[in-house]
Amino acid sequence: MQTRTLGNNGLEVSALGLGCMGLSFGYGAAVDKKDGIALIRAAYRKGFNFFDTAEVYGPFDNEELLGEALAPFKNEVVIATKFGFKIEDGKQVGLDSRPETIRKVAEASLRRLKIDAIDLFYQHRVDDTVPIEEVAGAVKDLIQQGKVKHFGLSEAGVNTIRRAHAVQPVAALQSEYSLFWREPEKEIMPTLEELGIGFVPFSPLGKGFLTGKINERTQFSEGDFRNVVPRFSKENRKANILVVELLSYLAELKNVTPAQIALAWLLAQKPWIVPIPGTTKAHRLNENIGSVDVELSGDELQRINEVVSAMQFKGERYPEHLQKLVGR
Repeated sequence: MQTRTLGNNGLEVSALGLGCMGLSFGYGAAVDKKDGIALIRAAYRKGFNFFDTAEVYGPFDNEELLGEALAPFKNEVVIATKFGFKIEDGKQVGLDSRPETIRKVAEASLRRLKIDAIDLFYQHRVDDTVPIEEVAGAVKDLIQQGKVKHFGLSEAGVNTIRRAHAVQPVAALQSEYSLFWREPEKEIMPTLEELGIGFVPFSPLGKGFLTGKINERTQFSEGDFRNVVPRFSKENRKANILVVELLSYLAELKNVTPAQIALAWLLAQKPWIVPIPGTTKAHRLNENIGSVDVELSGDELQRINEVVSAMQFKGERYPEHLQKLVGR
């Protein structure tokens, strides 16, 4: 697979990463452990070297799964994980980015991932009770100790990014970005380009919507968080289907899939963008890989941008209590 560089510190990764959350958390029941290990190892064999997880996915189960799956080639991959949520009795109960907590989370993540240093350590959500300078300083200490290699932020706002970067260079920002959510283009992406920070879009397929496999009749399984996402209400799915119809039309012309068009569009935006689509299925993994070789001409990209910019998508991307935690 092709490679890309995140940020100015030389963090080189595969052009696509694998978002591992869905193997353990968020989309209904967790996959069987042996199936999860098989998928992660298949991704590695196919050229993925960038794997994304977090302590809160499970909690803890996803890091453990990744640690076991990647143990045979842990020195050949880049593993990103995250801190910042308060976890009690196996449940997420708020935010906690105090420096002492960051240090404890790092030690625990190192054990679960079976590695000596965390390649990329993100603050999962900005904690307004802890100055970002203290957060960046805590990660800087971990980098100096050799326990972390690079610092990242997730869903942070422009002011927070600048303040953090002044203390410890930020290698990458992870936030949602796709044809279904283009808000980062306004302020976030120009700031990242100015500061030399890489961009790691999660949900690059719009939480599955851009694959063309979801419509207003789709029934999500129990425990699937899309059941509580406003953008995924039955009415909003029906209203938003136009973007899928556009992707399907282009995909048919190029003899590819809507998902491949959506990922190819993302990859064409900037050379320092590395999407991390997640999947639990081997055939979807192969489909995602194929997007790296899909070429969209300048005219095609312009047409996609014009048409999608004219669309008015319905529904927020998070329920209200989670919407408050982004862009801070």
